Amino acid sequence: MKFSITSKGDHKSESIKAIMCQYLEDFDLEYDEIEPDLAISVGGDGTFLQAFQTYSERLDKTAFIGVHTGHLGFYADWVPEEIEQLVIEIAKNPYQIVEYPLLSMMIHSEDGTSEHYLALNETSIKKVEGSVVLDVTIKGEHFERFRGDGLCISTPSGSTAYNKALGGAIIHPSLPSLQITEMSSINNRVYRTIGSSLMLPKHHVCKFLPVEDNQSFLITIDHITKSVMNIKAIECKVAKEKIRFARYRPFPFWKRVRDSFISEER
Repeated sequence: MKFSITSKGDHKSESIKAIMCQYLEDFDLEYDEIEPDLAISVGGDGTFLQAFQTYSERLDKTAFIGVHTGHLGFYADWVPEEIEQLVIEIAKNPYQIVEYPLLSMMIHSEDGTSEHYLALNETSIKKVEGSVVLDVTIKGEHFERFRGDGLCISTPSGSTAYNKALGGAIIHPSLPSLQITEMSSINNRVYRTIGSSLMLPKHHVCKFLPVEDNQSFLITIDHITKSVMNIKAIECKVAKEKIRFARYRPFPFWKRVRDSFISEER
């Protein structure tokens, strides 16, 4: 089996990466950063998102596993004290696959070109200055004209991240869906938005259409931020692709939620 390791880059993470590389190669596993069967992340959720984006073009061939070296994360199952156990599991035992849904986003430009992105957590639409003004359509039907600081479109697993900070709901990843959550919408006698998060099923497509021409938007895809102009439409839906987690032991989603936000034990 071929593996790769993405490190946060700090001393602790780099040390763990070196140890894991040595141990796994001693078990005759091959280190391959280009076409790994198993992509290992060492760091936090940000490092895991980096690994996901690195291998987003081969999700049907690469499975992911995380080791967290800081605060408890949603995508990292293992801690540094368990490295030897994890190495033995990887070398000796087959892993189970757990799949989570992803967000597919298409940015359609006025010149007729389009760019496609996959997000594990979310995408957000903001502006550097002024309010974001977008017409929102769902299944081809106009839903509302949004005015405010921006919009967050999240996956179920990403519902615990930026979406939660904005007051959105936490969604179990077994539900293939996406969630639209507003950022400081303008609501008065003249302007009106729904004011609540919307959860869309996998067969619903939403589009965001700029009301004015030649606007510049800041669009984030997980940890990546892009400045984009001359947008015709931004299209979001549940992706046909899924991320594949390599699991050697169960780690229920609601346990992650409890441990991250409720439990006093870290």
